[in-house]
Amino acid sequence: MFKRFDPDTDVSTSTVVKSSVQRGIKNEILTSHPNMEQEQLELLLPKKPPLMQYKVGPHLMLYCRPPTSEESVMSDNEPVFFQSRNGPLLPTLRLVHQYPDIQFNKITVDKGAIPFILGGANIMCPGLTNVGGEMPGDGDKPGLEKGDGVVIYAEGKEHALAVGVMTMSST
Repeated sequence: MFKRFDPDTDVSTSTVVKSSVQRGIKNEILTSHPNMEQEQLELLLPKKPPLMQYKVGPHLMLYCRPPTSEESVMSDNEPVFFQSRNGPLLPTLRLVHQYPDIQFNKITVDKGAIPFILGGANIMCPGLTNVGGEMPGDGDKPGLEKGDGVVIYAEGKEHALAVGVMTMSST
């Protein structure tokens, strides 16, 4: 059904990210996810060891960190963030599940949208504005702008469903 990712054939280049570029990535993540704290970001992207950047296909950059000591069973680097074209840096769904306390930009869809999203459908406004859906911009929370990265949760579910990019403003 899905093509398996093979680093030997799918990755065109891999480079170690310089510390100055890594600082820029951290600043971009903090700006795009204002609820995240500096300490949480240091937990995700420590200074040592440095990030690895993989160019996958013509338009995708994958940022990976080496496994930590407690994850030593994994020999490969762990993907933590990715960026498609000039879009926002998005966390991988695995990272969101691994660190559920970190506050990324979040939207919630209603229960009726779950099977369609899992089937590959785009998330439409009714799934966010119906009872059970939740979007920032209501009340005291600042709204999200077009192009902002979000983590998508489902009503009544504990774990994230997907990550994506807003194609409309929430205000």
